[in-house]
Amino acid sequence: MMALVGWLAGCSAPKKVNYRNGRYHSARDMARIKAEERRRGSRPVAKSKAKTTTPAGKAKIVTKNRSTPANASRAIVTVIETARSFQGTPYKYGGTSRLGMDCSGLLYNSFAAIDVAIPRSSNEQAVWGTPVKPQDLKAGDLVFFGASPGSSTITHVGLVTEATPEGVQFIHASSSSGVVENSLETDYYLSRYIKAVRPVL
Repeated sequence: MMALVGWLAGCSAPKKVNYRNGRYHSARDMARIKAEERRRGSRPVAKSKAKTTTPAGKAKIVTKNRSTPANASRAIVTVIETARSFQGTPYKYGGTSRLGMDCSGLLYNSFAAIDVAIPRSSNEQAVWGTPVKPQDLKAGDLVFFGASPGSSTITHVGLVTEATPEGVQFIHASSSSGVVENSLETDYYLSRYIKAVRPVL
C-alpha cells in the first residue's frame, strides 16, 4: 500500500514495498519469498492460483495467498467470492459467462450476485461510485487502468480483494491470462493505474 501511495505521489523509491527479515524488498522479491513460504507450508491459508504472466515479455507475477477480507460487509464478501469463483475463465471481449468474459463483464456478474446492476463498460463503471485515494483503498473498491504507461484513457478495470499495509490485491479478467488475482504493486499495473472508486451499495 505504501509503495502505491509513494509511486502516485512521485516518491523517488517506489520499489521498496515490503519489509521482511530486517530489510525492504521489491515486489518481485517479496513474491519469491512468499512463494517459498507457501512451498514450505509456513502460511497455511487458502491460496489463489500460484503464478500468472503479464503480456508478452513482461515479468512473471506470483499472486498472494487468498483470504477473506477483514472488516468487509457481507455483500462485498459475496461479490469478491463470486469474482474468485470465475478464476481461470478465459478472456473474451464482450463475454459475461464462464465460457469467456472481459474485465467489466467480470464485475457485472460479480455484483449481480448481490442483485446490484452495475454499468456494463469500464468507462461507465469508473463513474459508478465515489472516488477513492490510493491510500484509502479497501476490499470491494474498483481500480481502473489504461492500456499503456501514463495513459489517462480507461481501458481496464479490476476489483480490490484485499488491502493491507503489505499491499493491494485485485481480481480482473486479463486479456492474456483470463480471470486472475494479482498485486497492484507491480511496475506493470502501477504504471497503468488511473483511478479508483468505491461503489455505493
